Amino acid sequence: MEEKSHETDVQKNYPMLMVTDLKQYFPIRAGLMQRVVGNVKAVDGVSFTINQGKTMGLVGESGCGKTTVGKTILRLNEKTDGEVLFFGVDIHKLSHKEMRLVRPRYQMIFQDPFSSLSPRLPVSEIIGEAVKEHHIVPDNEYNDYLDSIMKSCGLEPYHKDRYPHEFSGGQRQRICIARALALNPSFIVCDEPVSALDVSIQAQIINLLKDLQEKYKLAYLFISHDLSVVEHISDEVGVMYLGSLVETGSKASIFKKPLHPYTQALLSAAPVPDPTFERKRIILEGSIPSPANPPAGCKFHTRCKECMEICKTVAPQAREVEPGHVVTCHLYN
Repeated sequence: MEEKSHETDVQKNYPMLMVTDLKQYFPIRAGLMQRVVGNVKAVDGVSFTINQGKTMGLVGESGCGKTTVGKTILRLNEKTDGEVLFFGVDIHKLSHKEMRLVRPRYQMIFQDPFSSLSPRLPVSEIIGEAVKEHHIVPDNEYNDYLDSIMKSCGLEPYHKDRYPHEFSGGQRQRICIARALALNPSFIVCDEPVSALDVSIQAQIINLLKDLQEKYKLAYLFISHDLSVVEHISDEVGVMYLGSLVETGSKASIFKKPLHPYTQALLSAAPVPDPTFERKRIILEGSIPSPANPPAGCKFHTRCKECMEICKTVAPQAREVEPGHVVTCHLYN
C-alpha cells in the first residue's frame, strides 16, 4: 500500500478518474468486401468524474451501454473518441509496457462469474496468478495473503484446490471479487457484482467493498440494475439511456428529486420495503431504439410522455440545474 500512498501524494491535484466525451462505436460491416455501412453507438459522449475514495453508481436499462463504459475506461476496449484520465494520465495513450505496470491499479468485477473464470485453473491460481506476476507481496507471504483475501470474501482456505464448476453462482462471484481485490487496486469497475448473490450475502459483499474503500481510499464505478443497492453504496449517480448520460448528481439529489422523465420512470419501478406505501408507477411504452440508428433530437423522445416538438429534432444540451445536478432535457433549458 506504500506505492498507492505515494501515487496519491504525487498526483493529489488530479481527480482519480475524469472521463470526457467518451465514445465507443462498433462498426457494422456488410457485403462481400465487408465494408463499414454504419456504427453501433454503444457509448456516445459520456462525461463524468470520480474522486478518490468515492463511488459512482451507473444505472439504466439493459443494453444502454453501462458495461461498455466500464470496459472502455479500463482499456479492455479501445475508445473511439474522448478522454479517459486516471490521475491526469490518459491510459489509452500508454504503451503496452506502461499499461502492464499500471494494470493492477485498475480492476473489474464482471457480471457473469462463470464465463470470467478459467475452468482449468483451481481457485488458488485464479486469485493468485496475477499476485505472483505483479509481485504484490513477497513469496514468503503469498500463502497467508491469499488466505486473508479469500476469507475476507467469504471463502475458506480449503477452497484453494477446487475448480469453478464445484462452486455455486454466488461463490463464483466471490472468487471474482477476491481476484480483483488481491491486486490492491485504486479503482474497480463493479459490473453487477452482487446480482448472483442472495440478499444476506449481498449485504456482506457491499459492506466489504465499503470497508475496503474507507481503508484504502478505493474508487468504484458501480454498475447495477438494483437501485436500492446503488442508493446504499453510491456517492454520485449517473443515469444512462441509449449510450448517453441523461442525468447525473449526488445520491440525494437523484433519489429525492429526479428531474429527467427517464430517471423518474426508473425510480417509480423500484420496490419499496413498506407495504403501506403506494408509489405511482410510470410506465414506459415501446422498447429502446437501436443504438445503430438512434432517433433524431432527444434519444428518449419516442418513449417520453413529456415530449415536445423541439425534442423530435433538436438534441438537448446538458444543464446544471443546481450545484452538481446535471440533466439533459429540454424541460429545463
